[in-house]
Amino acid sequence: MMKYLLLLALFGVLWLAWKKRAAPPPARPGRREENMVACGHCGLFVPEGDSVAAGPRRYCCEAHRQAGEAGRS
Repeated sequence: MMKYLLLLALFGVLWLAWKKRAAPPPARPGRREENMVACGHCGLFVPEGDSVAAGPRRYCCEAHRQAGEAGRS
């Protein structure tokens, strides 16, 4: 009788593990994909929303925007 209980418990654990693995992870609310752009000064890729725009060029920070503007003049 004991071996049947152990087999049943083992089957239950395996079934729960399989069921948990098969379920896709829930989507995080509020997350969206965003384009990555290269800094016009150093080439670092940053999310477009975090970049600093100066005309058609994008920069990773204000210091690089200023350096890029000074280098073009």
